[in-house]
Amino acid sequence: MKKQKWRVKSQYKIHLLMLLCATLVSGSFPVGAAISKELDPAALTLIRFGIASLLFAPIVWYRFGLAVSPAALFRYSIISAVLVVFFWCMFLALRYTSALNTSAIFTLVPSFAGIYAIFLNKERLGKARLAALLIGVTGALWIIFRGDLGMLTSLAWNRGDLIFLGGCVVMGFYTPLVQKLHRGEPMVQMAFWITVTGTLWLLIPGGTKLMELELAEISSKVWFGVFYLAIFSTIITFFLTQYCILFIGPTRAMAYSYLYPGLVLIIDLIFGGLWPGIQIIPGILIVLIAMLVVQSMKTKNK
Repeated sequence: MKKQKWRVKSQYKIHLLMLLCATLVSGSFPVGAAISKELDPAALTLIRFGIASLLFAPIVWYRFGLAVSPAALFRYSIISAVLVVFFWCMFLALRYTSALNTSAIFTLVPSFAGIYAIFLNKERLGKARLAALLIGVTGALWIIFRGDLGMLTSLAWNRGDLIFLGGCVVMGFYTPLVQKLHRGEPMVQMAFWITVTGTLWLLIPGGTKLMELELAEISSKVWFGVFYLAIFSTIITFFLTQYCILFIGPTRAMAYSYLYPGLVLIIDLIFGGLWPGIQIIPGILIVLIAMLVVQSMKTKNK
């Protein structure tokens, strides 16, 4: 009986940690929107990856050393290319669309990942997960088009929505590629080399832009945003996610992305954002239902 109570309490703690993780990631959307107009998207993404790599390096060096084979670097480079495209699209899109819209579009990523996993990982979605993905897509579209069927049928996407949708189509490859290209190395080590190779990728489009910047002229607000993205929504969320996956599995952990629109709305309002209208509430409730469907899945479907 005591063991059962301990397990229940432990599960509550894990879900609270995942809620914290979802909140930190949700914060990256309004933070990105606040600073994306002051820095070139490629330069911003390069700085974020560079800082994350530098902060990761001592941990990886102490625990595993920094030796890596060319074959492993090639694998990591494939995965990091996906992240580079996604974050570049995110920061560019936030110049033209809202943080709420991007967070809603991001809920489509699990659907793309599920489709890609069928072909890359020979994975079966199962009825519960398929239902959750369809519900999540419905909720995301409701939020994006504010419940306006006319806008939906005419697919009236704004420029930023389309850019970020393209990034999310690419981001869907991330989880299936990690699963396919992982060779048993510690995830911390893998994450470090993904950020390092991502930094190298970003030197191509962002290196010149970075050299043109007068770092002394970058405002403290922008630096705060960059460090938030590098530390809180990259490193800390990585450790939280990897820890929680051990207890609730990747599918249930991934389901917390359905909370992003509601959390972004709350964060935006706290910091003086405008209320987007009551018509988005059904969409937020729909994506919450999608999360609950996944959380109700049996342990064997984690």
